[in-house]
Amino acid sequence: MSEALAPLGWNDRLGDLFAPYAAEGFTPGRVSLEHTHIYRVLTADKETLARVAGRLRHEAAARADFPAVGDWVALETAARGGSRIRAVLPRSSRFSRRAAGTPTEEQIVAANIDTVFLVAGLDRDFNPRRIERYLVVAWESGAAPVIVLNKADLVDDPDQFVADVRSLAPQVPVVATSCRASGALDVLRQYIGFGRTAALLGSSGVGKSSIVNGLIGQDLLRTRDVRESDSRGRHTSSSRQLVLLPGEGILIDTPGMRELQLWETGEALGGSFEDIDSLAANCRFRDCRHRSEPGCAVRAAAASGSLDAARLASFSKLQDEQAFQARQQDERAQIEEKRRAKVGSKALARRLKEKGRD
Repeated sequence: MSEALAPLGWNDRLGDLFAPYAAEGFTPGRVSLEHTHIYRVLTADKETLARVAGRLRHEAAARADFPAVGDWVALETAARGGSRIRAVLPRSSRFSRRAAGTPTEEQIVAANIDTVFLVAGLDRDFNPRRIERYLVVAWESGAAPVIVLNKADLVDDPDQFVADVRSLAPQVPVVATSCRASGALDVLRQYIGFGRTAALLGSSGVGKSSIVNGLIGQDLLRTRDVRESDSRGRHTSSSRQLVLLPGEGILIDTPGMRELQLWETGEALGGSFEDIDSLAANCRFRDCRHRSEPGCAVRAAAASGSLDAARLASFSKLQDEQAFQARQQDERAQIEEKRRAKVGSKALARRLKEKGRD
């Protein structure tokens, strides 16, 4: 079975994690598409639709505990046909963002990914600040980021864009390509490989689905032209989807995101702004936030022009967002702890009352 699952990304680590479920007669599968309350799951020999089992639904403490595209799950054949997802295996990596409408809920965009293609279009919607934001979340995901500058055919000197973006993250590969040029996408294949998973992330209209179609060699995913007025797309991909490259690996296409709000980013902010982190070593205070503190080497560099002032402003904005998110999660944790304590107290009082009756 492991050989049949290898093209989907199965490995020895997953085999060890799944052993207890195999003993119960469950089947391993990987989530390829998420609908409302139902999932499309790939197994060693077929594709099946599955729902979350009642116990898993009951035990899930948050939205992130439910299956996401890219997850490996334990499947049980339902008595009336179809399948039920009994468990989600621990994720090796995950690209998360704050769910829309709530500051205290995590949304898993893609799970168990090896490479994150951060796609930006070299048209009028090109935005280096947006790339910085995606890099912060990509570093925290546990996957290796690769910046893809698509639509290179629309500019006279794509190499200059590559150089400018590379200055934002010298340690991250930057690739300029075009879906319209024959063979131009082949440069991306070196970051995938057999059994490896790559997720494409970026705002609407940057050409993620076109890249997937180009790598597969057929129009599998629907695409649309962007608006000429502002180079914005219209969310052609409406849901995350896992696609197999025969003999080459796995791709996860995602809907375009107008805004990527941070979730837990830990030390990833410093990793995405290594130039600022390096300058900060010369600040007078070790906990300098580079705002109004005296002796700030970072602000001095921005004032002299050796550090782009827009980059410092972007760092400060992300720093504030990170702090706000941490406060919101702390408050949510405190509320949840009080709720659990209240439920526990009521249960204890009820047991004592029943014991007194005995």
